[in-house]
Amino acid sequence: MRTKTGVITSNKMEKTIVVMVTAYKRHPKYKKRYQVSKKFYAHCDDSTKFNIGDEVTISETKPTSKLKRWKVVDGEAITD
Repeated sequence: MRTKTGVITSNKMEKTIVVMVTAYKRHPKYKKRYQVSKKFYAHCDDSTKFNIGDEVTISETKPTSKLKRWKVVDGEAITD
């Protein structure tokens, strides 16, 4: 299974969080690196324990709704 690591951008839904995953790509001609980001909807049993800005790892799973195809595997809270 594929896994991705990203930062939570929204936790306002029940049992769903939105995770933004960023990656770097290289332009084929000019060889300059640029940043690409994509949002993924992930299932979690208790979305209240995750806050915006926390870093989580998500794993691919069978579709649970129209947009959700990922589930939360591991997460850690960022404390300032």
